[in-house]
Amino acid sequence: MKHAVRGMGVIVCIVALSLVFGCAKPPTKEIADAEKAIADAKAKEADLYVWDIFAKAQDHVKKATEMVAAKKYAEAKTAALEAAKAAQEATGLVEANKKKMKEDVEAMLPDLQKALDEVKSLATVAIKKKAVASKEELQSAVGKLELDMTSVKEQIEAGAVRQAYDLAKSLMDQANAQKQSLSDAMAQHAAKK
Repeated sequence: MKHAVRGMGVIVCIVALSLVFGCAKPPTKEIADAEKAIADAKAKEADLYVWDIFAKAQDHVKKATEMVAAKKYAEAKTAALEAAKAAQEATGLVEANKKKMKEDVEAMLPDLQKALDEVKSLATVAIKKKAVASKEELQSAVGKLELDMTSVKEQIEAGAVRQAYDLAKSLMDQANAQKQSLSDAMAQHAAKK
């Protein structure tokens, strides 16, 4: 009789535990909070200035939704909380990172201007020596570089620091490539003489 009562008690405990764990609910509030924190971070441009941490927040919320689909609610809740934490961290770092990026792009401007001046000087020499196939194409390329330089400065003034930074880096690469191309063209032209 004792064994029957004890066996029945074990069965009741197992059923009660399965009901408790089997009826767990998905962490919809935590996921919604994480998604809102991510949206708030994006609105404050965390995706532009703190992209690594912002991406981590997005990865955590994606993991949370995957865990909900797999009915792993505890892991989903943890991932959602991590997503919200990362999004808030990213939001807190936006201004400092934006300021640093602005300083970096402003520090790039003198070197960029020097590179553009070198391109213009080389272009003038290449045109005079008739070392380039198309004077109009070269003038157009130089003009585009100058317009892009103006655009970098305008973007900085407008507060579009990330766009200015990306354009400045691209512009430096283009100016260096143009300098190399002009130097090569003039060397080939000199070798033909």
